[in-house]
Amino acid sequence: MGARNPRGSVVAVVALGGALGACARYGATLIWPTAPGGFPWTTLIVNVVGCAVIGVFMVVISEVWTAHRLVRPFFGTGVLGGFTTFSTYAVDIERLVDAGRARTGLAYLGLTLCAALAAVWSAVWATRRVLARRQS
Repeated sequence: MGARNPRGSVVAVVALGGALGACARYGATLIWPTAPGGFPWTTLIVNVVGCAVIGVFMVVISEVWTAHRLVRPFFGTGVLGGFTTFSTYAVDIERLVDAGRARTGLAYLGLTLCAALAAVWSAVWATRRVLARRQS
């Protein structure tokens, strides 16, 4: 597969990683289900955790470790892309609005965006700081 079509191996590892990430996300929803009309804490936490992990991951593979060419598509695009769930986030907002909780939906929209960005930034900053301490 990889010798004749190098993109085939990338597609395969993204698909495998995506399946693993989606299963982990689904597991989180089984462990911490959201009641109908309730605030979607599980989706929020999954997205924030996934964004923090991608921050750490990108620093490690960009600045520390020369990873195999399939690591980034497998873990970054596949696993974390399947784990984080911005499509569910959009559906959650729609459900909150449809349930007459437009303010909550708007708050969730803003909170998710701010928390996800803060998680990536904080994770990148903390990872770089930890790595700098180890090198000194």
